[in-house]
Amino acid sequence: MTANDALMSTTIVQGAAWISLLWSSFVIVVQSIGVYKLFRNNSKPLAQPVSPWLPEGEVPHVTVIRPVKGVEPALYECLASTFRQTYPKTKLSVRLCVATRDDPAYPILQQLVADFPDVDAEVLVEEDDPLLHGSRGHVNNLGPNPKIRNISRAYREAKGDVIWIVDCNVWVAKGAAGRLIDKLFGFCPNGVRAKQYKFVHQLPLVVDMDTPRTEEALSLLSPDDSDRWQARDNTRLADRGGRLEEMFMGTTHAKFYSAINAVGVAPCVVGKSNMFRKSDLDRLTDPAQNPLLSASDASRGRGVDFFSSYICEDHVIGDLIFKSAAPGFLKHGLSFGDVAIQPMSGMTAAGYIARRVRWLRARKWTVLAATLIEPGVESILCCLYFAFALTTIPWFHENLGISQTWGEMAAIWASGMVTWMFIDRCLTSKLHKLQSAEVDEHTPAFARGTSRQGGVQQRSFLEWLAAWLGRELLAMPIWTWAVLLGTTVEWRGKKFRVHPDMSVVEIEDGKNLRPQPSRTSSPQSASKGRVD
Repeated sequence: MTANDALMSTTIVQGAAWISLLWSSFVIVVQSIGVYKLFRNNSKPLAQPVSPWLPEGEVPHVTVIRPVKGVEPALYECLASTFRQTYPKTKLSVRLCVATRDDPAYPILQQLVADFPDVDAEVLVEEDDPLLHGSRGHVNNLGPNPKIRNISRAYREAKGDVIWIVDCNVWVAKGAAGRLIDKLFGFCPNGVRAKQYKFVHQLPLVVDMDTPRTEEALSLLSPDDSDRWQARDNTRLADRGGRLEEMFMGTTHAKFYSAINAVGVAPCVVGKSNMFRKSDLDRLTDPAQNPLLSASDASRGRGVDFFSSYICEDHVIGDLIFKSAAPGFLKHGLSFGDVAIQPMSGMTAAGYIARRVRWLRARKWTVLAATLIEPGVESILCCLYFAFALTTIPWFHENLGISQTWGEMAAIWASGMVTWMFIDRCLTSKLHKLQSAEVDEHTPAFARGTSRQGGVQQRSFLEWLAAWLGRELLAMPIWTWAVLLGTTVEWRGKKFRVHPDMSVVEIEDGKNLRPQPSRTSSPQSASKGRVD
């Protein structure tokens, strides 16, 4: 090797080391912000909301839309949580949306409406939607997105201007509606008004319960895998997938979700619990009123219907609201401390992997840059970058005495992993205490937290460690399979192919089933928002 070659090689290695240092330091800073916000806002009970106690004429009317598919764990308790809100009943409407009366959840929805006669509640069945069926409807009036097709009628017929879309598998505290309204409209104690937001949402948190496997978990597997798992004794494996999902949502996802929303430089939204104004979304999906859209988008409907050809509708809706001008309004507001709790039961490790693959493939084109760099935010690679930088850059050797050896690099990496693990253990313990959640006689065990009587037990360290290691070790293989080795996703019992413009088409045996409404490239295809 010549002197020039040696110099070039050294320069490349040093450059890679500096890039590794900058990246790992950036990740550490972002995670530190997330950890700080999570500890600060989840350590004590939240204040009571202001809006429910305003004069009746000043209380905004809220339409709660809950899309339902199948019998999820604790479905009744999750849906009932929106009926039990401490929000004026005259200002609250609940719409339970289901695709067909043959859905096994349909009797539960009917029971809920009967059990809460004081709430303006209604079960809306997609097959009765006049836009999609009947003499004046057509099944192709909306795109293939099953969630949008499910909730379209509830959105179009909503009472009032405020829309609160809450997935059927999450439980929300009784003051959640009021606190979200407070943040959306800027209501503060003593008549003070803060700046209003265009869009507000909650942090999702998963609690794995020790109950038998559910139909939802099995539906994530292929038919052959589903039959195999049902045929064998699953007592040893039944909890692994749920524990992995619980770990992911309580560590990496929670940290980045909180940090990005705290800084507010980009949209970071999932569709578990989101609130916004119908008038805003109707206006922003009208090309005549929103310069971000093209004239050809005029045929795609208004409001949520505009997004029926796209997957990740939660992010795309949030992204459009975030980037569209609204003078005098803040963009997105996370209701810190107000978690949307998803109970989970009986998911296998294979089910967890299928779920994460679906999520990553759905996001691949939605937030391409964030998806491509995602492996670098995980503990194994990030700590490796940091260890490589410290044992390669001469300054650390000359000033801190860090030797430039493989052994030193391994020791720094191991120390970083242990520190990362310790922080995650403290964080999950804090979040799952649910100290900020309101509890009463109707609160189910999974929403009481580990610190209250009648709640779930805290995971032992060894049980927690097994889930943490499994989650960390699976992150890179799952990412590789999802991002590099496929473009199809299975969602709500159907298979879709995701296009680079974020649109989807339903497929069966490799063939398209339903033509899409006319569309152009996504209005927000340059988004780089969330890392979840």
